[in-house]
Amino acid sequence: MTLLRFPIPQAGPQTDAHAYALRAGRMFDGFTLTGAATVHVRRDRVVAVDRTGSVPPGVRLVDLGDDVCLLPGLIDVRAHLALDAGPDPVASLVAADDQRLLARMRVAARTALYAGITTVRDAGDRGYLGAALAAETAADPGLGPEILAAGPPITTPGGHGHFLGGEAVGRRALVDAVRERHARGCSLVTVMASGDVRTPGSDPTRSQYTRDDLRTVVDEAHRLGLPVAAHAHATVAIADALAAGVDSLEHASFLGGHGAVEELRLQALVAGSGTFVSMTPVLEAGAYADAVHGAYRSLARLGARIAVGSDAGVAPARPHDILPYDALELTRLGVSPLAALKAVTSEAATLCGTEGRKGRIRAGADADFLAITGDPLSGLTALQDVRAVFRAGVRIR
Repeated sequence: MTLLRFPIPQAGPQTDAHAYALRAGRMFDGFTLTGAATVHVRRDRVVAVDRTGSVPPGVRLVDLGDDVCLLPGLIDVRAHLALDAGPDPVASLVAADDQRLLARMRVAARTALYAGITTVRDAGDRGYLGAALAAETAADPGLGPEILAAGPPITTPGGHGHFLGGEAVGRRALVDAVRERHARGCSLVTVMASGDVRTPGSDPTRSQYTRDDLRTVVDEAHRLGLPVAAHAHATVAIADALAAGVDSLEHASFLGGHGAVEELRLQALVAGSGTFVSMTPVLEAGAYADAVHGAYRSLARLGARIAVGSDAGVAPARPHDILPYDALELTRLGVSPLAALKAVTSEAATLCGTEGRKGRIRAGADADFLAITGDPLSGLTALQDVRAVFRAGVRIR
């Protein structure tokens, strides 16, 4: 994919070359939807939000139109840039050397950015290539989203995702695995608390680690200032991960449960704990789709804290620009349009530890924006009608 960068109107002799103002007929600031607003930007930051429409002399105005809504750039809290969303992403990854794999990850990152996804939490890569790509996009934000990399997910020998190289078993090995990710500059730790259908021989209804194992990972990660994301399809793995103090439950599918009453009790515990649930709406039919959606409806009804992790890359139905469709899918599972928007902006930023800087439009926040046509609260299909994308103040689309 060729990345297009649309220029901001050029500065004249009396203008500040590093400042401009964006005007739109509507604005969602990460929390509420309001009418017309003008957002003032200097370099890569928002400096002010104005409701009067006034633009000081010497500031260039980019008028996006009365029919446009300006939002914070979207945040995908779970993606796999190293997986190509092809017919067999794992085989494709295994066959690629690091140079070729990194090239593919660059394309995946640009695909996400072009859809308005300006921050990606990469939940698992091979060889810490996610951290390498994160450094590239930090140096040149026009190349892709801000990337929060986990490195290879910690898993059991032969367990889910073992082909990414993060196998570890036993207390010493688990502590060393967490320390290595910290030393490599990772932004979080991913641990495979349960199996997954996408790894042959792995079972999504069963745990891979004990509660004590998960607590070892959490304690060491938190000591080093890193959050822990627990991949947890199995009900027992969800219970163990929650008890161990993880920061987010990835998928939280509640598979292989212990009866409806016990499952509902655990869902209420998850909702009451404030632990984030990184939901991955299942767009394709599958053996577990109904069970997953039933669990999501229950969690939403109980008031669980929700962010959206697309799991982009793992299958053809999970391309790297799928997040806007996932936000719409949430509303079909009982989540209000406003909560769904927060789940891909301000709530996602809180989960990622970037609140105040990402996922909202206010003075001091990063100048990451998505401009769409229409009113998103009237229908989240509007997220797919992209008019402009800005990343760190640079117009990408």
